[in-house]
Amino acid sequence: MQKKKTTGSCESCTYYAYDEDYECYICEMDLDEDELVRFLSDTHYDCPYYRNGDEYLVVRKQI
Repeated sequence: MQKKKTTGSCESCTYYAYDEDYECYICEMDLDEDELVRFLSDTHYDCPYYRNGDEYLVVRKQI
């Protein structure tokens, strides 16, 4: 499966979820060390794992 680079914020990403143990939101993707450093240091970084979390996107296109 090829991942497509997409610009988006973490808040709308499917992989951004609330972790009750840590009591905060975390990214559920396992980023390697290089990806994490790039993500945290570059404000214009396009996350290769971003996936729109809008579950009604497909339904709206059908209407």
